[in-house]
Amino acid sequence: MKRTVLLLSLAAMTLTSCGSKKKIAELEAKNKEIQDLLNTATVKLNTCLSEKSSLSDQVDYLKKTNADLITNVGNVTTLSSKGAENLEKTLESLKEKDLKITRLQDAITRKDSVTLALVSSVKRAVGINDPDIEVNVEKGVVYISIADKLLFKSGSYQVSDRAKEILGKVAAIVKDKSNFECMVEGHTDNVPIKNPVLQDNWDLSVKRATSIVRILQQDFGIEPGRLVASGRGEYVPLESNDTAEGRARNRRTRILILPKIDQFYDMIEKEMKNQK
Repeated sequence: MKRTVLLLSLAAMTLTSCGSKKKIAELEAKNKEIQDLLNTATVKLNTCLSEKSSLSDQVDYLKKTNADLITNVGNVTTLSSKGAENLEKTLESLKEKDLKITRLQDAITRKDSVTLALVSSVKRAVGINDPDIEVNVEKGVVYISIADKLLFKSGSYQVSDRAKEILGKVAAIVKDKSNFECMVEGHTDNVPIKNPVLQDNWDLSVKRATSIVRILQQDFGIEPGRLVASGRGEYVPLESNDTAEGRARNRRTRILILPKIDQFYDMIEKEMKNQK
């Protein structure tokens, strides 16, 4: 009987011990869960405190900005009348500048119109369909380019009879345009000249230009003060001198019909005076 009671007591103690361990484990798990929640809440609290501080700084900045704006409104009101006056003066100045630009453009347009009319008359007069005669305009200047074979024999600066017929047409145009000058440019290829009278291609190009200038003066009555003779030698070629065709293109005489520079600038100066 005593043995039975002892066994029952031991069994009860064992059950009680197992139940306590299980309870303790549950409490420890609950405690860990609560601790995790506390840590999370602490982090969120610190974040909120930081954001609150930042928002407080922004509020202070906005208050200061608002005060500055109120002050500036007063300053703008004071300056608005002066600003309106300055704006009006600026607009008037812009109108004056636009007027000056318009007048200058009109002057240039008139000059270009004269030049284009001159080109048309030159083309009709000299016969633009001749492949050995080219007429064009560059930067307000009319260029008549005449092939070497129409004017001179090879290596010579004596003007041919055919050339005088062509030069007569050019002279008629130059005489009709009293406000224009006439410049004659001689051009050669790079083949060395074989002539005891001539030193080199420079010499040949200049003598050809002076020969034409003399004919324009003596045969067609153009005032010598309007004539200019110049030689460019072989140094302004149109094409390479490596081929016979290229050399033929480079041997040419150019007659330039151009407004007198001093008269053109007088016209511009007059327009500038009218704008003051």
